[in-house]
Amino acid sequence: MLIYLLLLLQQLIASGTHIVAKTLTAEIPAPVALFYRALLVSTLYSIVLLFKRDIFKKVEPKDWLRFILIGLLNIPINQFLFLSSLELTEAPNVAFAYSLVPAFVLIISVSFFKEKTTKLKLLGIAIAVTGTVLLLLNKGFDINNLSTKGDILALIASLSWAFYTILGKQLAEKYGAIFTTGIAMIFGLILYLPVFHFHPVEYSLSDISAKNWWQIFYIGAITSGVGYTLWYYALQKIEASKVSVFNNIQPVLTTILAYFILDNAINANFVVAGVLIIAGVVITQRG
Repeated sequence: MLIYLLLLLQQLIASGTHIVAKTLTAEIPAPVALFYRALLVSTLYSIVLLFKRDIFKKVEPKDWLRFILIGLLNIPINQFLFLSSLELTEAPNVAFAYSLVPAFVLIISVSFFKEKTTKLKLLGIAIAVTGTVLLLLNKGFDINNLSTKGDILALIASLSWAFYTILGKQLAEKYGAIFTTGIAMIFGLILYLPVFHFHPVEYSLSDISAKNWWQIFYIGAITSGVGYTLWYYALQKIEASKVSVFNNIQPVLTTILAYFILDNAINANFVVAGVLIIAGVVITQRG
């Protein structure tokens, strides 16, 4: 029971992240916001890992490559695309994209890890994909439209999170959630530095307000620190598919928050798309 309460807390944190990050990227360029987010959480984890130095000796050489890979998936790919998508599209759209994580986890497991599937699971994936297409068509599908580009970036970010979930599960089981998340964050920051360097944006520290620093603290310390650790802790205890299905809560919570905080409008197409995505993922899990 405790693990499910912790997962619910993780989803509350994640849903708040969509709102906080949306308002942050409206004022601070996404690459800059991500740099300080990654720097903050990596610094905090570096301090924590000083008390877990004995684990470093237990890490198998082959696992260091996995740590590098989940670090790459985490910050330079997932978080970069996540924040970039929020510059272009609405927070609920991004949340719905992340609700596809369970379907992506299943597809990856079947394709790469030979997990068996069923007709019901395939039906669920088809329904979820239909909802995603409807979501993309909600404002008219135009590859040159910024909102459409944002939705596509969010879908790729969601896919990368699914890979991050699957590849990190074994590491979390072997070395613990805190150590695994911390090493992933540190490697992620190192790998993000070239991206940040070759993605120049005009800004100065004076452009970052006190409110922005609090927002960076939330997405850094709370989301990446607490939320990500809770995610890997849950993966230590239960199956990846059962953990990832909790992502279905995100769009509901995010849409409610966005309606009241960001004054986002909700139309019929959006609701239908959301229902299809969530229904598809639930069917996939029950299959």
